[in-house]
Amino acid sequence: MSQMIFVNLPVKDLDATKAFWEKLGYSFNPQFTDHTAACMVVSDSIFAMLLTEEKFKEFATKPVADASKTTEVMVALSADSREKVDEVVDAAVAAGAVEPRPVMDLGFMYGRAFEDLDHHVWEFVWMDPAAVQG
Repeated sequence: MSQMIFVNLPVKDLDATKAFWEKLGYSFNPQFTDHTAACMVVSDSIFAMLLTEEKFKEFATKPVADASKTTEVMVALSADSREKVDEVVDAAVAAGAVEPRPVMDLGFMYGRAFEDLDHHVWEFVWMDPAAVQG
């Protein structure tokens, strides 16, 4: 079995958060989703556990960060193309996200970021396969 990652993030409004991500084309595993948590499927091995702040506090040993004031995490995901980067980030902004910085275009690497409804930073990056194989 391959190793999986579950990124756990606190959210203020679980229904609004689920609606936001559904607008970007993501789905949720109903087996691990209820009124306190939603398991967003990113890929076969990557999941985001979106937890109400109350549920998140059950697992945390420190206070929950106010992501509108501090950067608590930056989640970076690869994309298949520059166009896919733009598609996802444009959809996120249209759904209510904020793009916190300019596009990063290094030629061999292209990326954009957005802050979701709870100010978690998500970055989508495309890297030229020829440059990676270098």
